[in-house]
Amino acid sequence: MANLRSSRYYFLLAFQFLVLIQTKVLCYQYKVGDLDAWGIPTSANPKVYTYWSKYHTLKIGDSLLFLYPPSQDSLIQVTEQSYTSCNLTDPILYMNNGNSLFNITAYGDLYFTSGEKGHCEKNQKLHISVLSATAPAYSPSNGPSAFSPSYPNVFGSIPQPPSSALSASSSHSLSIPVLMASLTGFLVCALVGGIM
Repeated sequence: MANLRSSRYYFLLAFQFLVLIQTKVLCYQYKVGDLDAWGIPTSANPKVYTYWSKYHTLKIGDSLLFLYPPSQDSLIQVTEQSYTSCNLTDPILYMNNGNSLFNITAYGDLYFTSGEKGHCEKNQKLHISVLSATAPAYSPSNGPSAFSPSYPNVFGSIPQPPSSALSASSSHSLSIPVLMASLTGFLVCALVGGIM
């Protein structure tokens, strides 16, 4: 009888582990603008980056892939004020390798523009909002759209998030479901194992 309890206990422990690893951990890599490259928008679609950001719901763990010829363009992350005024001085982050990967590590608004003079004024800039896990989000679909395929992960820069971008309360919101699942699994294992 001890072997039956032992095997039942280990079965439920394995089941609890499987439940924990099945929590939603989906991260996507989005090619910015769904264009061939990060560049100055065409006259036929001058607001391509504005429209693109409206139809993509981004979350922590996702990444943005900016492709461009490194000899002709670059990418900078800037403040809201610099984004609005197209001020290229003192960027938060500067990338110029032509295959720039920006990993989203914090909630809030992020602003990007080309690091080349005159490109920002021609609408080569992107503003995205990364919502918290509990905030309602507009999303035309449950996953990435057909127009934004997920690309294989490539090496890229991992930016340091601004210290004000992540509040103390939001850092704990992701661990509550895992804590509840662990507690429930422990109680079930304890009941079946005869501890309680």
